[in-house]
Amino acid sequence: MGLSTNVAQDGPEVIKAPSDQRIYQVVHLQNGLSALLIHDPQMAAKPDQSGHSEDESGEDDDEEFDEEEEDDEDDEEEDEAEDDTNGDEESGSDDTKSETDCEDCRNGVHSHDLHDHDDDDEEDESDDDDGSRVAGPGKSGMAPTKKAAAAMSVGVGSFSDPADAQGLAHFLEHMLFMGSSRFSDENEYDNFLSKHGGGSNAFTDTEYTCYHFDVNRKFLKPALERFSQFFISPLAKAEAMDREVQAIDSEFNQVLQSDSCRLLQLMCHTAYEKHPFHTFSWGNKKSLGDQMLKGVDMRGKMLELYKKYYLAGRMKLCILGGEPLETMKDWVVELFGEVKAGGNDKLSFTWQGPIWEKGKFYRVESVKDQHLLSLNWPLPCLESAYLKKPQDYVSHLIGHEGAGSLLSLLKNEGWATALSAGVGEGGYDRSTVGYMFNVNIYLTVVGLDKVEDVVGLLYQYVKMLRDVGPQEWVFNELQAMGMMEFKFAEEESADNYVVRLASNMHLYSEDHIIYGDYAFEEWDPKHVNELLALLNPDNMRLDLVSKQFDRASPNVLIEPWFEVPYTVEDIPESLLSTWADPPSVDPALHMPVANEFIPHDFSIVSPVAVSSGVPDVPKILVDTPLLKVWYKLDQTFKAPRANTYFSITCPAAAESVKASVLTEIFVKLLEDALNETIYLANVAKLESSISLSGDKIELKLFGFNEKLAVLARKIAELYETFVPREDRFKRIKEDLERAYRNTNMKPLKHSAYLRLQILKERFFQADDKLACLSSLKLQDVKDFIPKLFERTYMEALCHGNLTEVEALKIANIFRSSLVKQELPATLRVKERVFKLPTGPCHLVKADVKNKSEDNSVVEMYFQVGQDLGEPSVRTKALIDIFEEIIYEPCFNQLRTKEQLGYRVDCGVRVTHRILGFCFRVQSAKYSPPHLQERINAFIATIHHVLADMSDEEFSNYKEALIADKLERDHTLIDETDRHWEQIWEQRYSFEARKQEAVEVQKLQKSDVLEWFKEYLISGAPSRRKLCVHIWGNNTATGLGDLKGDVPEENITIDNFAAFKSSLELFPPL
Repeated sequence: MGLSTNVAQDGPEVIKAPSDQRIYQVVHLQNGLSALLIHDPQMAAKPDQSGHSEDESGEDDDEEFDEEEEDDEDDEEEDEAEDDTNGDEESGSDDTKSETDCEDCRNGVHSHDLHDHDDDDEEDESDDDDGSRVAGPGKSGMAPTKKAAAAMSVGVGSFSDPADAQGLAHFLEHMLFMGSSRFSDENEYDNFLSKHGGGSNAFTDTEYTCYHFDVNRKFLKPALERFSQFFISPLAKAEAMDREVQAIDSEFNQVLQSDSCRLLQLMCHTAYEKHPFHTFSWGNKKSLGDQMLKGVDMRGKMLELYKKYYLAGRMKLCILGGEPLETMKDWVVELFGEVKAGGNDKLSFTWQGPIWEKGKFYRVESVKDQHLLSLNWPLPCLESAYLKKPQDYVSHLIGHEGAGSLLSLLKNEGWATALSAGVGEGGYDRSTVGYMFNVNIYLTVVGLDKVEDVVGLLYQYVKMLRDVGPQEWVFNELQAMGMMEFKFAEEESADNYVVRLASNMHLYSEDHIIYGDYAFEEWDPKHVNELLALLNPDNMRLDLVSKQFDRASPNVLIEPWFEVPYTVEDIPESLLSTWADPPSVDPALHMPVANEFIPHDFSIVSPVAVSSGVPDVPKILVDTPLLKVWYKLDQTFKAPRANTYFSITCPAAAESVKASVLTEIFVKLLEDALNETIYLANVAKLESSISLSGDKIELKLFGFNEKLAVLARKIAELYETFVPREDRFKRIKEDLERAYRNTNMKPLKHSAYLRLQILKERFFQADDKLACLSSLKLQDVKDFIPKLFERTYMEALCHGNLTEVEALKIANIFRSSLVKQELPATLRVKERVFKLPTGPCHLVKADVKNKSEDNSVVEMYFQVGQDLGEPSVRTKALIDIFEEIIYEPCFNQLRTKEQLGYRVDCGVRVTHRILGFCFRVQSAKYSPPHLQERINAFIATIHHVLADMSDEEFSNYKEALIADKLERDHTLIDETDRHWEQIWEQRYSFEARKQEAVEVQKLQKSDVLEWFKEYLISGAPSRRKLCVHIWGNNTATGLGDLKGDVPEENITIDNFAAFKSSLELFPPL
């Protein structure tokens, strides 16, 4: 189809927030493709002094960048799992990235490889001490930047998998990355993005498949040229299929031990055979590779699915850039006009009747130590009711945590600790088949024996809602909060934004692509009643996922794909009848009160004149031995939000294992006592958190600012009158026991945990905490609280729509409650790190904690040195540019080519201001010695990668890194977090990224090569190397290919304490 016949037609005007300065336009191509184009004026090219656009000369330079490349792996540079309890991320402390649980498992979303690693180091920026010495943007010439992005959501997913090719849609998604007729190299697309500061990803849902990328804004068009070919002429090379089957199988192995994924697949397996749910959407070697061995023409099936469904009418494209809309429209016509026409009929899957057999109770073995009661009710498809959102009304009430709520009563009975309710965002939760209303209740040990009563109370609450009837005031509150969020919507990252809007194009009218998520326009009590009527036992699926499961029972069944043990019991008819029509409702269950935290004042504090050349950074309002307050008035986002963060240093909290555990108990008890108040504020978008890291309690209040002082006062008042209760102590103790037992269940977290255990001077092991916890009594906590706050020091950051007076008022509310006696600086303990010895590699070995876990991990860590502030800026620039260059080749070699495992990554680590670099591989196929050998082999090639790199390529990497460091904060909280990291680690270099960007610009390729030879190569004079081996179950059972002996001289660390006692500590900063 030529350009002359493929003219774009404009769609309706897109409704946007008043504060949104971006310009939107919907266009329709004649082939049926719809596109949303977004012009961001902050991204537009600025003319230089000669009057030429800074992008003018480089727009079509793309053909120079066709070299071989690789895929940037998994997004989460699941970095330093600082929390000594369970390896979870703790903000502001040590290393900051943590592996997330597979949230997508519940949603049925299966992703390709996350290739964008640029954001991973954002919180690990180990910065410097005197940002005021750095020239501002006008002097350095380095202004904040933004990335361009694009997403294509195709209206077909795993529901369209053939019966003999389960996971085919997911397989096709992988194969589209493997080159096209125009760009035939398999890694051309990802290589191009990597060299220009970008990354890519894709995911397959039940009815949609979404592909997306971000990139340096100047290279948007050449990125789109490569991207568009996914949908015009993919090669789907036969020789790449076996490798991608391995990749999908490795991806599947990552989630084999995820309880949420296991439960979802069990729900699919037990669905009626003809139902769309009755499928295996992940795909693995068995469903794809074995079928190929049996003679199934998988490539033929894949191309058939592509030709049948990948049609322009099912494609929704979203592009965000700085070019004028007319320019982007021309690009869309030029690059996507050749997509095959058709597919204007939206795929729809219907089903009449129940999904599962009525009246069944499924008991499911859990991997984690937990007792999860999961209830699900199928609802009709509510896609067309997005202006009413009746499901949100119901979930708001059933999931409420305030007085009169179901959770409040369950906690008072001692039966549950947490509850969530609502319709999820994934394909199994909302599709044309129908919506799924889910309630998850996390039971206590006592509650485990009260399942019938817990379910009974839930149905009593539903009965109360029916009896009271739909309340318009509740809808009005939801409407007010929805409108408030829409009106003051915060900017998302470019990548996330285009994905969300491309997906919304399938769901909402075109004028509501943005507004549809927030809209509560039509109050429909009849629809609410209809949904409440569907929350009945005949329509319910009931699962109990628990560690307490009898595998020896003769009734145990095994789900075939995840091999999940489960049993099925009949629920007595009498019980179903009681649940359906409870004879009474517990008087403790009632409607919530009106929410006092919903704001009404959205006025903006008047800006303050700032002298030219003065850095726009936090300033000190108060600095005493009791309290230091940093303050910054927001003059960037100009929204009625504020963030107030507090660090309370309590030396007593980290004096011993016992003190650490007692402090954790206190924090959790306090949080529990505050829950009903905090929950109401949270609903009104005024959020809060309380956490513990070492000897610091961190308190955060953030959101709409009008009621911020009200929330602060309520928290302080409750603390001052707080008396721990025996019943709540028992529940919190049980939760902590479970958390300690669940520590290191994931191999990647386990490896980070052991690395930190070696590196950190002060490290309390989870097993020691568990042993200590068992003997603790409530009186121990009561006796400890006064000691905990005997001497304290508070440091605060107040940032946003607050005056100085308001900021000091909030800070003093907490100071008067929590800081009674000063803590001199000399008594504030510094977290310190051991200096690893130079020379041979030191090795730590451990078995996986979960004996059903097949994945092994190797984590290879090189300690570089101490971040001394300004003197270390060049070192930070060097280590960051090294990551920028090496990440892609590392992934390409170890993951794409060698297929060692699904998780392959490398990156900077910062442990209490000690810089390091880490390589990691997780594999269900190979043993740790073999993985270590292959990582070493890759490191040996880095010298050639660097030496052979052209000056132009090196310049591209520098430009990408500089753009990343200068990327604008998307939201107020992004900026607050950036400043808070500096305060938490006591660096106070608020312009560190700008300073590092200046230093990156000065680097030469020879500098990186010399740095590499100094710290990483075998025999390097400053090489300090630590390797962690986590041995998976496959190594014990003989499964998989376990080739490889110990590949280098390793000194095994058998006694951690003895080894650490022989080491020198880095000096305190």
